[in-house]
Amino acid sequence: MSIGKVIRKYRKEKNLTQEEMAGRLGVTAPAVNKWENENSYPDITLLAPIARLLDISLDTLLSFREELTQEEINELVREADALLKVKPYEEALEWAKKKMEEYPNCEQLILYMAVIFDAQRITQAIPNGEKYDDYFCSLYIRALQSSDEGTRIRAADSLVGFYMRKKQYDKAEEHLKYLSIQNPVRKIRQAEIYSETDRVREAYKTYEELLFSDYGRAGMALHGMYQLAMKEVDMERAHMLVDKQRELARCFDMGKYHEVLSELEIATWEKDADKTLIIMKEMMESLTQICSFRESPLYEHMEFKNVSEEFLKEMRHNLRECFRDEESYGFLKNDKRWRELVEL
Repeated sequence: MSIGKVIRKYRKEKNLTQEEMAGRLGVTAPAVNKWENENSYPDITLLAPIARLLDISLDTLLSFREELTQEEINELVREADALLKVKPYEEALEWAKKKMEEYPNCEQLILYMAVIFDAQRITQAIPNGEKYDDYFCSLYIRALQSSDEGTRIRAADSLVGFYMRKKQYDKAEEHLKYLSIQNPVRKIRQAEIYSETDRVREAYKTYEELLFSDYGRAGMALHGMYQLAMKEVDMERAHMLVDKQRELARCFDMGKYHEVLSELEIATWEKDADKTLIIMKEMMESLTQICSFRESPLYEHMEFKNVSEEFLKEMRHNLRECFRDEESYGFLKNDKRWRELVEL
């Protein structure tokens, strides 16, 4: 914010007219008007009196801040977007450059302006748009030095996209290191680079790993929502979420065991003996295919550890011990089918 805008903002907050402010400072009202319209600046000897009159610090008066507030950044972004709709690209960009020069340490503003104007020159096919390549690249690199992790990550992703458009895949891959290995965007970008550089098998494997981990995340989210529904005793929602978990397992080729697993808890809670026993039996019978997803074409480029017979035997034992738990399944103790199942 310029000194003129600062004076206007805080003068109004103090409920002072330009004439009142001028009178207290010993200057004319037109002088105050010129300051606020940025036609001239206050004399250096007036800076301290102005700050005291407006009850602000000299740093605030002179806009000596490294960061804008989020609201101020959002407002500048909206203004940039509006200018691009009514002004020539060059003119709007010059305005943005002045704002970035005004706040040279606000990496978030720099990143947002770079993204907006870089995207505009591409989507609107600005003539000779490639002449801005070095400029926008420099802005992304500046934002990459930010102390804010979110800004660094978005800047890195923007640089990866920038270099991929230029078909400079080695540089694009180099900047992936700024993204967390757990970040799904990194996986997607890496797969895209593999694809563009004819490393097809690596691209498939990377997409498959992303798909496999997405199943885990989606499953945990659905189960968390299910627990919330159960806490509120919203059984309609709980059943819907259990159905979604089953559909998710089927969609991702996780096998019968994982499809029915999610239904056991709600059937037990409702003490539905028939349903509970059916699910228990299906789980026991499908245990040998618990890792059948390894045979799915969705994951054919991934490598999985072999499942030993000893491991399956131990799982079967543990599952049967779990089903014997009377605290959870005591309502089945007089059911012959349950006794046959747990005593096998």
